[in-house]
Amino acid sequence: MSSAIGTDDVGGVEDEHDHHHPQLAHHFEDLDQQRDTLTLGMWAFLVQEIMFFGGLIAAFLIYRGRYTDAFDTAANHLPIFWGATNTVVLIGSSLTMALAVKAGQLGKKGAILTWMSATGILGFVFLGIKTVEYTDKFSHGIIPGKYFLRGGAHGAYADLLPFVDQAHMFYIFYYMMTGMHALHMVIGAGLMVWVFVEVFQDKVTKDKHAIVENFGLYWHFVDIVWIFLFPFLYLLGR
Repeated sequence: MSSAIGTDDVGGVEDEHDHHHPQLAHHFEDLDQQRDTLTLGMWAFLVQEIMFFGGLIAAFLIYRGRYTDAFDTAANHLPIFWGATNTVVLIGSSLTMALAVKAGQLGKKGAILTWMSATGILGFVFLGIKTVEYTDKFSHGIIPGKYFLRGGAHGAYADLLPFVDQAHMFYIFYYMMTGMHALHMVIGAGLMVWVFVEVFQDKVTKDKHAIVENFGLYWHFVDIVWIFLFPFLYLLGR
């Protein structure tokens, strides 16, 4: 009888429990398969994200090698203080996200909400600092397009005039790379709301916490992207 339903004396009770577990979707055999499938899907998504940002970084390095002096001069106008501060902020958010994942694995609802809230706050701090940077650049005419350096070609930015086209290219990369990164942060904030709803509805348990783990993978990836962007944009060539 045991073999007829695909179980044995040792694993039969556990398998039957998995198949009837309220958190198990009908098209999965057990909770482990369900979690592994969701994780595989997240990794497949992250691989294409790696190719996207990898392509941007590769293109940036190619053009930097061709216009080194212009790119170095333009990079010297990026505030290391704010860039370094944002790096510390994101490292801190990775720590709080890791603690949220650990809480999810233990099924601790309160701890999940606490650590994810801290992660969200740090994420908004990052975006706030980036807004300060963008606002300062815009006020000096560092705007990609036909208005680049108009009204700002004086004072500290006067050294960009000898190679304005190449400096313009640097800032196109700067806004494209940091802008796409910021967009991923905003998307992360939206996904975080979804995770909060799942937690509040008690859909995240000790047996089913893949949503927290996968969101953690996404958040760590976004943080790692910044770890590459900061030295390439702010530090290289100083």
